[in-house]
Parts: sequence; structure tokens; C-alpha cells
Amino acid sequence: MAKFYGNVGFVLLKETAPGVYRPTETTKPYRGDVLSGVRRWENSGQVNDNLVMNNRISIVADSFAYENIGTMKFVEYLGTKWKITAAEIQRPRIILSFGGVYNGNSN
Repeated sequence: MAKFYGNVGFVLLKETAPGVYRPTETTKPYRGDVLSGVRRWENSGQVNDNLVMNNRISIVADSFAYENIGTMKFVEYLGTKWKITAAEIQRPRIILSFGGVYNGNSN
């Protein structure tokens, strides 16, 4: 089983002025295991096909991850930010499934 060490991205609402909240990306490093690593090319009807990862990573979670599991948006893996599609709690770990490329603050 391959090991993982990388950043997990959270999009948290931060108060920028009294009563004004804006989404802000925050990353935290985590370590764990790569459970499965599958990639496929998806025909998008455009000139170039899209690369989609169907990977699962099991991270050793901390209290911040458990408290903010609903705001997890991406995993940095192989130099790219990948969109988290599912998060499964299996204490003391969280299993993250991720797919397409993450393109910013898409809530």
C-alpha cells in the first residue's frame, strides 16, 4: 500500500468585515495511505478529453478535520488539486474519494 502525505483543502467562511463573510481556502497537511489509484480519460465533447481520478486516500484525521468535514473541498495529489467527492469517517481516519480537477471556490 502506497503512503500519502499532502494537503487537504478546506473552504471556510471568514468574516472580512462586520456581518460580511467570504469563502477562504485553507490547507492543512495530512498523512495516510493510498487505498486505490485509478485514472481514466473522460470524453467531454471538447478537443481534449478530461483526466478523472477515481482515487481513495485514508488520512489520519485530527479534531480540525472532524469538525470541518463538511468544508473539505480538495486534495493535493501528484501536484494537482483534486475535487473531493466523498468523505467516510472510520475513526481515527477519514477516507476521501476524489475525482476531477478542482477549479477554485465552487461551493
